Amino acid sequence: MIDVVGVIFNNKSKIYYFDPAGLTLHENITVIVNTERGMQFGRVVEYPKRINSNQIKGELKPIVRIASKKDYQKHISNIEEAKKALKTCKELVDELNLNMQIIDAEFTFDRNQLMFRFIADNRVDFRELARELATIYKTRIELRQVGVRDKAKEISGLGLCGRKLCCFSFLDDLDSVSINMAKNQNLSLNPSKINGVCGRLLCCLKYEDDTYCALKTNLPAMGSKVTIKEGTGKVVSINILKRIYRVDIPEVGIVEVSLDESN
Repeated sequence: MIDVVGVIFNNKSKIYYFDPAGLTLHENITVIVNTERGMQFGRVVEYPKRINSNQIKGELKPIVRIASKKDYQKHISNIEEAKKALKTCKELVDELNLNMQIIDAEFTFDRNQLMFRFIADNRVDFRELARELATIYKTRIELRQVGVRDKAKEISGLGLCGRKLCCFSFLDDLDSVSINMAKNQNLSLNPSKINGVCGRLLCCLKYEDDTYCALKTNLPAMGSKVTIKEGTGKVVSINILKRIYRVDIPEVGIVEVSLDESN
């Protein structure tokens, strides 16, 4: 077990862990940290925190310092300059007739990098755009293509369940979701029922899938013929969570079978 401090950037939900480096910290204090992208301004959301060392991917970097008033003012200035850069980038996209939608812009704290995120249906040749931006801002430019799920994670919203989107609330990584996961739950394949607000398959299908696969063990398939003590019939309904299925047996009617009780 090691002591770490959890930090988030720009109020996004993903938490990154750093070495407290002997600093006296508390939740909601702002700090300067060194990341793979460069120096960043962040906010402490978990401290103190003890985790297993195997939860750390890569090097555990230390907190550089507690942010000063000057650091905070620079952070606010970076945000305002990024907003102007976003507007400029959108104008250049229109001039260059590129089929892409720029969704945000962000400077690192030290302004050694300016990153733009965009949505596009296909791959985009943005080399000319990157050159134009580098000429204007005299810093390293990164253009990163993201999906609509990433955009939904950032702006949030309400899911079909009436709660805040899982991707915004607690999901750090957006795993791939397949249509077979919906089939495993015997859900209607109507897009309005199995797609989230982003238009992609619901993320909850992914982390529910292992449970449904386990509960489906020994359950017959819908429409299959089975033989039970009352006779042979056709499976007409299945309740996976209760591990119950119903069989239509000629001259007997509908018979309900519980796997847990029969075992």
